[in-house]
Amino acid sequence: MTRTVIRGGAVVDDRAEAGTRADVAISDGRISEVGRIDPRAGDEVIDAGGRLVLPGFVDAHSHADGRVFDPDVPLALLRQGITTVIAGQDGVSYAPGDGRWASDYFAAINGEHPQFRGGGVADLLATYDDATPVNVGCLVPAGTVRHDVMGMSADPATEGQLRRMQELVADGLRDGALGLSTGLDYVPGLFADTTEIAKLTEPVAAADALYVTHMRGGYERGSDVGVREIAAICAHSGVAAHISHFHLDAEHGWRLMGDLADGGADATFDMYPYTRGASLLSMPTLPPEYSALAAGDAVARLQSPDEVARLRTAWFPRVAEHPSLGPDWPGMITISSMPNSEWAWCAGLTLAEIAQRLGVDAAEATIRMLVAGDMRVGAVMAVLDERPMENLARLFSHPGFMGGSDGIFVGQAPHPRAYGAFARLLAMAADGRWTWQQAAHRLSERPAARMGLGRRGAVRAGFHADLVLVDPAAVADRADYANPLRLAEGIDDVLVAGVPVLADGALTGRTPGRGLRRDVSSLTAEAPDGRAGTERA
Repeated sequence: MTRTVIRGGAVVDDRAEAGTRADVAISDGRISEVGRIDPRAGDEVIDAGGRLVLPGFVDAHSHADGRVFDPDVPLALLRQGITTVIAGQDGVSYAPGDGRWASDYFAAINGEHPQFRGGGVADLLATYDDATPVNVGCLVPAGTVRHDVMGMSADPATEGQLRRMQELVADGLRDGALGLSTGLDYVPGLFADTTEIAKLTEPVAAADALYVTHMRGGYERGSDVGVREIAAICAHSGVAAHISHFHLDAEHGWRLMGDLADGGADATFDMYPYTRGASLLSMPTLPPEYSALAAGDAVARLQSPDEVARLRTAWFPRVAEHPSLGPDWPGMITISSMPNSEWAWCAGLTLAEIAQRLGVDAAEATIRMLVAGDMRVGAVMAVLDERPMENLARLFSHPGFMGGSDGIFVGQAPHPRAYGAFARLLAMAADGRWTWQQAAHRLSERPAARMGLGRRGAVRAGFHADLVLVDPAAVADRADYANPLRLAEGIDDVLVAGVPVLADGALTGRTPGRGLRRDVSSLTAEAPDGRAGTERA
């Protein structure tokens, strides 16, 4: 059996600070030894050249579900050191079911899966095995479950429907799902009340898995609403909770996390180092009921002169009152993806710029694009309060934080978070805002333990050899809103399961990634700040 030895690096994990010079030996996909290692005949030797050797990073919130098979996507991930992505977010993904509804509704977010043809979570996870350079873990998407049982009904679930949804959640957990996700600003999650969601978390709590939520309330100043609901759900079932993309003022966030802890809830969160958001264009620009329509029905409605007149009078004035966008909303929304090639010129332009080119107002331009794009149009949304990095960093320092990009890899002008979020977080260690030990803990060990990914997240004997070589003097994000597809710098070599998947900054063509099944083994992990507790491994 060929052994791989990484020589001349400085090992960093949550127990080893940067500067600990050590070699790393890898056999059969796992770390076999850390220390002074003399290569032997037949070893494959990788020269770390004084770089830091860190555990591969876990993106706790990713939308690479269907796009991970496109080589450009793993390249963007690996150049940031991401070796595992957590998919099935926001309550919408392909399994369970035939995948068609999720592929249609989230086409501008997750893309279409090129191989999945229906089945359960086990079938979906199998599509990733040895088919991609990175690992993919999946959550059971509550919106997909509700749609499978109730379609787009806005009615409360009956007892029978609740039992069936609980069965689908339990099936997904047995198949290896890491937990349950909700998207309560999307449909049909929007229609599920607190009681229904709490009931769905009962099998999650019983399996010691995680409840992951795009919470209700629109975040920012509306975050209190979502956090109160999370507290009620945790109190009902005892489930551990995780808040997706927790974007709000740092002091507000610290207070709300304190409220959850004071109420007995076990809660963590992820967030990305940007203030702007990204989603479907229809989310901020059309009434919520449009999300419940099939794309063809929504397009037909938008082609009705009477309906357009109604929207102009009764709806679009309300868009100007959106707390994050304001009266200049046409200048705050940039098109990120447009599937209609005749409208490809729109990508990267604001609604105001597009309206000017078309010679119409922003409302008309929005409707024309949604019709032309069959509702599959993505957008990046600026915010009125562009908080400085110092404010974001204050929330990154919270003990419950872990890294999540919310990366969307669809379209010509996506949010730069997909290509730069983790590199930007690593740059915080490079400039001294974190220690490298803290970076390893928050971006690898903590999410690996929280999500139940087995022995991942540390550079120790017996752990999976998902490893990243980082040049601390060079690591940086290069993607920005004007140039969102620029690759990160400073990470040129990455191994997954001991196999080099990135070498000299380029993909090697090898695909050792797996669909990660939840590992129920546990270990006691002690955080760098001295807090100790048992977390899933």
